[in-house]
Amino acid sequence: MGVPISQMWTVASYVLGKKLRRVERYPIVLMLEPLFRCNLACAGCGKIQYPSDILKQNMPVEKALAAVDECGAPIVSIPGGEPLLHPQIEEIVSGIIDRKKYVYLCTNAILLEKHLHRFTPSKYLSFSVHMDGLREEHDEAVCRDGVYDVAVAAIKTAIERGFRVTTNTTLFDNADPQRYREFFDKMTELGVEGMMLSPGYSYEKAPDQDHFLKRETTKNLFRRLLDNPRRGWRFNQSPLFLEFLKGDWNLACTPWGNPTYNVFGWQKPCYLLQEGYTETFQELLETTDWESYGVASGNQDCQDCMVHCGHEPTAVDQTFGSLSGFLATARLTLFGAPQRDAGGDDDRSAPIPAPHVPPRELVELESSVR
Repeated sequence: MGVPISQMWTVASYVLGKKLRRVERYPIVLMLEPLFRCNLACAGCGKIQYPSDILKQNMPVEKALAAVDECGAPIVSIPGGEPLLHPQIEEIVSGIIDRKKYVYLCTNAILLEKHLHRFTPSKYLSFSVHMDGLREEHDEAVCRDGVYDVAVAAIKTAIERGFRVTTNTTLFDNADPQRYREFFDKMTELGVEGMMLSPGYSYEKAPDQDHFLKRETTKNLFRRLLDNPRRGWRFNQSPLFLEFLKGDWNLACTPWGNPTYNVFGWQKPCYLLQEGYTETFQELLETTDWESYGVASGNQDCQDCMVHCGHEPTAVDQTFGSLSGFLATARLTLFGAPQRDAGGDDDRSAPIPAPHVPPRELVELESSVR
C-alpha cells in the first residue's frame, strides 16, 4: 500500500475511538478549498466557471485553520482551484501540520518547482499531483500542451528534495486501459509514494459533459485497469475501495466522511453536489438529510457516482471498524485480489463476474464477536 504506517495508525486509532464512543457520523478527510481560481481550464472540471469576483477570493488563513479545528478529521485534502495560487498557502499548510494532521496539497504542479522553497518536508505533508495519464492523455485532459512534462519534472524535483509525492488521476469513458497501465508503470518508475484513482463525476458546470462514466462502465474499466497488477504498483487508497471500483466489493456512500469547506462555507451534502451551505460543521451534520443521498436513496444524481470522496470513507470505516473488512483488507494487502479465470492486460471482452461478498465464515466470525 502507498500509505505510511504512521498515517494508517492515526486513522485507525481515530476510527476505533469514534466506534467506541458510538459516534454515528464523523469525518475522515476534510476537503478544504481555499480558492477556486486555477491556471488551467480542464474540460472535466467546472470550478473556474464561477464569476470573476468569486475566483479572486482567497480564504483567510484563520478561517481555514478554524475549519480544520471544527471538523477534527485526521486528514486534510487541499484541492482548488490551484492551491499554490493562494498567497498564504504555506501558512495554511504549516498550521495544519502543527496540529499533526496529514495534509495532501493537490496541485497541477505547474508552479510546484517555483514554490517548493515555501514548504518544509514532513511526514504530514504530501504533494498530490494531478496526473490524468501519459503525455497525450494528460495534456488533452488539461487542455494545454506541455503540462505533462512540467509535472513530471516537478515530481522528480520534489522527491529529490525529500517531499512525499502522490498522484491523483481522474478517468473518463474514453480511457484506454493498456495506456493507463503503462502510466502506472511510469509513475512507479518516478518513485511516487502512491497513486489515487477516481472515476470522473458529472460536474454540472464542466465544459465536457460527454465522457463521464456510468456505473457499469466504471466497473468494466477498472477491472481491466487493476486485474493482474504489476509488481510495485502502489495505490494511495484502501484496497476495499479499489475492489469496489471493480464491482468486487459493496460500499455505500458516506457523504459526511469527506466534508467540504470553501469560501462559501460548509457545502451540502458533499464535494460533488452543491445544495446549499451551512456556517458550521455541526449544522452541516444536523440539517442535512443524509438519507436522500447514495444509490439506495434513489437520488438520480447519485446513481452513477463511485467517486472516492463518498466511498473511500466507507472503505476506511469497514477496514478499521469491522472484522470482515479488516480481514479482507489484510488479505488483499498481503496476497492481492483473486485472479480471474479469463482476461489479460489487453482482453476487453472478459466475462463480468458476480460481485464479491465477504466469505461467509468472516461474516459469521464478525457477528460472533459483536
